[in-house]
Parts: sequence; C-alpha cells; structure tokens
Amino acid sequence: MDLRLRDEQAETRDAARALAIRLLAPNAARFEREQGVPTEIFGELAAQGLMGVNVPAALGGAERGAVAYCLAMMEIAQGCAATAVTMSVTNMVGEVIVHFGSEEQRQRFNPILCAGGHGAFALSEEGAGSDPAAMRTVARREGEIWILNGTKQWISHGDSSAVLVVWARTGGAGSKGLSCFLVEGGAPGLSIAKHEEKMGLRASHTCALALEEVRVPASALIGGEGGGFRVAMMALDGGRIGIASQAIGIGEAAYAAAAGVLRSSPAPQTEQGRLFALADARTALDAARLLTLRAAQLKQERAPFSREASMAKVFASEAAWGVAQSALELAADEPAARQIVERALRDCRVTRIYEGTSEVQRLVIGRHVLRA
Repeated sequence: MDLRLRDEQAETRDAARALAIRLLAPNAARFEREQGVPTEIFGELAAQGLMGVNVPAALGGAERGAVAYCLAMMEIAQGCAATAVTMSVTNMVGEVIVHFGSEEQRQRFNPILCAGGHGAFALSEEGAGSDPAAMRTVARREGEIWILNGTKQWISHGDSSAVLVVWARTGGAGSKGLSCFLVEGGAPGLSIAKHEEKMGLRASHTCALALEEVRVPASALIGGEGGGFRVAMMALDGGRIGIASQAIGIGEAAYAAAAGVLRSSPAPQTEQGRLFALADARTALDAARLLTLRAAQLKQERAPFSREASMAKVFASEAAWGVAQSALELAADEPAARQIVERALRDCRVTRIYEGTSEVQRLVIGRHVLRA
C-alpha cells in the first residue's frame, strides 16, 4: 500500500495550508464575533482552485480529485471551520451539477461556483432531516414551468448562494416521488424565513428558506423527474467524506493548541496523564485521517464507497469531538490556546449531525455489513 501523495495532491494541500495560515487562522475569532466570512476570502479560495477541487478544468475547476479535496478541506477547516462549510457545500453542489446536470447547466453554473459563488444544498426540512422521503415541499408542472412551494430547514449560506439545489416532491409518497431543481439565488418567491442562532460555526449563516410559487423552467430539473433521491444519496456519500475532513481539521486545531501548551510546560514528560491524553488525541486523528483518505481514494477510483464514507464520517466527527474535549482540559490555563480550543469545541459538535447523524452512519454501515 502506497500512502505517498501525488504531486498535485501535495500541491493542493500546501496551497490550502498557506491560505489557512495567512488569512484564516489569524482572523477566525473575528469572523466568529462578526458572524460572517468576508466575500473576498472565497475569492482567495477560488484563486487556488478550492471552490471546485474535483470539477473538470473545462468548467473552471481544479480537477485535482477527491483525495486532494480532502486534504485541502482539512487544512481550511483547521484555519477556520466556518469558511470550510461554504467550501464544502459549494464543492458538493458543483459535483452534483457535473454528474447529473445537462451540458447547459454545467456550462452555466459550474464556472460561477468555481469562481467563488456559493452553492447551497436545500434538502432538509423540519420533520424530514434524516428521512428525505418524508419531504413535504412540492413542485407542480404547468407547461414548460415548474412551480415550487414549501420550506427548507438548516440550509448553509442559503442567504448568499448563487445557485441552490432544491429537492421537491413531484410524484407520490416515498423516495421515488422526489426530484431536484437548480434554483438561482434571489429567484422571485424564494425568501429567508429565519436565520438560525447557533452554538458553533457562527461565521457561517444557516437559514430556513421559504419557497412560495417559485417558478423555474423545465430545464432547471436535474437528475430527471423522480431521480431526486438518487442524486441526494450520491451527494451525501461524497459530502460525508468532506465533513469527515472538516472534523479532522477542527480536531487538528484543538490538538495543535493543546500540544503547544504542553511543549511550553516545564516538565511535560513527567506528567503522564497529560501525555497519555495527547497520545490518544494524535492516534485518533491519524486513524480518522486514514479512514477518510481511504474513502476518498475509493471515490476517486469510481469504486463503491458508501460504507467507507459513513465509517470515515462517524469516526472522524466523534474522534474530533473527543480530541476537542481533551484539549480543553490540557489548554485550560493558557488563554490564547483555550480560545482556539473552545471555538473548536463549539464548531465540532455539528459535524456529528449534518450530512447524516452518527446514528444514520451506523445504520448505513450496519446494513452494508449484513449484505456483505
């Protein structure tokens, strides 16, 4: 087994790391206080190809592959987890359009996303978070127009997106009646119902969206009528790799802060309790990284990776949560380090929830095991 990175993978990682060190880590606390990441930050990410890492170059992307994307996400999340949210979802929307969109849709929307425009993933609803088949948003067709009505919940940067992938029911009950549409930001009838008040990732806006007679052309349908569930499952599998990477980056930020405190301790090697905690944290993060890169490599090879993505996501998100809690104890007496760790702890919690909760990941893994 060769774990060495290809040149383009290392280059992508290094570019993301340099950007995170220069622009994100020094400003993450300010972004959190001001509850927003400046628009120009995403222009900087776009200039490095980070808003479309796995999108073909012909569509404005970097075309570096799923492994490079993971590595970049880890670095960006270590610098600022809120910035990583927008990078993650935008990359996911870009890949959905590449895989399921028409040539006209690809040519129209992918260059916008790769240049720094935000993409949003409007799947979840109140009462239909972990179960998309319970969705109540509907779309009805009138000639060459689809008309969407309903509400969406917990939509990252739904208030600033250039394009949203919106799921709606076009047929009967169950997953087979779902379709999805590309809706441009600012479309008439699309509005922000509320902004969520969150514990973590406060620089990343999370919104409830209302769709009232939102009219889109027939060409806005993506994945075919009734194909929405398949699109969602493919996107979520890839998204889980991204969230695992984000969680690892958050955990790395907490770990680095705690390790820095120990290195400055007068006699850290005699304090076995703290050394053991640091050793466990390093081991957990390394194991999470390997699981995540395995899933990414399978995706890149176009091999089945659903089980591996769920393994990476549940392990990485829970490992990062444990690392952040441990780091909080290790860094408790050093104010600057404690600030970093406290933010990591706030930001990390949601990685166990979005793109499928830890419980959902265990269901996916368990079902795959039984089918094996």
